[in-house]
Amino acid sequence: MSVQLNHTIVAARDKKAAADFLATILGLAVGAPYGPFIPVETSNGVTLDFMDSGADKIASQHYAFLVSEEDFDAIFGRIQQAGIAYYADPFHHEAGRINHHDGGRGAYFDDPNGHNLEIITRPYGSGG
Repeated sequence: MSVQLNHTIVAARDKKAAADFLATILGLAVGAPYGPFIPVETSNGVTLDFMDSGADKIASQHYAFLVSEEDFDAIFGRIQQAGIAYYADPFHHEAGRINHHDGGRGAYFDDPNGHNLEIITRPYGSGG
């Protein structure tokens, strides 16, 4: 059996702004609108399909992105250049720090809708 994640829907107050934010920070492209969605595709073919929620309050979700060491440097540089607060932990207690779990690097930051985004260079549990 082959099971792969194909896409997930990301609730947003402004789907275009949210898709632009993610694409800019991660160095990806915003895809053409498809129905009520604006997709951002990752390098493994999974799309995050941004959709206007119609609500003022959006339930925060967590999205983790596995990136290379070089991509981490580029993404982290864009986070810092944009003045986005970042943390070493998902609960945002360790401000202005990154983590080194499993011998890699990781950082958490929020998107404009309050979704908890994470970049990591090694999958958790991979050793180090």
